[in-house]
Amino acid sequence: MTSTEKDKKSSWKRSLIEWSVIGAVIALLYFTGWHTEVLGTLQRGMLWTGLFDADTSQVTTTDGPILSSQDYQLELLQTNGNRTTLSNFKGDLIFLNVWASWCPPCVAEMPTIETLYNEVGDHENIRFILLSMDKEPHKAVQFMQSRKFDMPYYFPASRLPIAFQSEYLPTTYVISKEGKIIYKKEGIADYSASVFMQWIEEMADK
Repeated sequence: MTSTEKDKKSSWKRSLIEWSVIGAVIALLYFTGWHTEVLGTLQRGMLWTGLFDADTSQVTTTDGPILSSQDYQLELLQTNGNRTTLSNFKGDLIFLNVWASWCPPCVAEMPTIETLYNEVGDHENIRFILLSMDKEPHKAVQFMQSRKFDMPYYFPASRLPIAFQSEYLPTTYVISKEGKIIYKKEGIADYSASVFMQWIEEMADK
């Protein structure tokens, strides 16, 4: 065997070992459930670039659907077992985020929603609904409690209206006081951006 052939064989073995280690780490992350945290952390770093700030540049011209009385009958289950409906939020500006604890981009953007909530949550005309799609509700509860998030979150107790059905998680909606969807974002965004905070307060004051 020539020296070149030996070098190629050695390089191949080294690559095989490296990929085996990478595969083992990935498998460990998935089996332990830490892949969501790791990917969420990486995506949270992307938010810091400012490239994913919640875009309101086209919001004022967005002609979203107006929710029907049937849409407002969406049942929301609280962690204490009580139920309410979306109609109880009617007349206020609603920030509605559809998420899941197993969704890395949801995990990544959640702190920015917490910041938004802390800044504008006391506004008398702004309501927050974080709608968890976790099939095992206790996982969503553990997620929120472990991070000490104070935002109100619910679980759907009836079928989601068509207006809130999306193939993507997270998906965020802002519903005007008149019941029109004036903002919809499929995918990750930074809702702690000052421009978004200012816009949502302006919409609530109309």
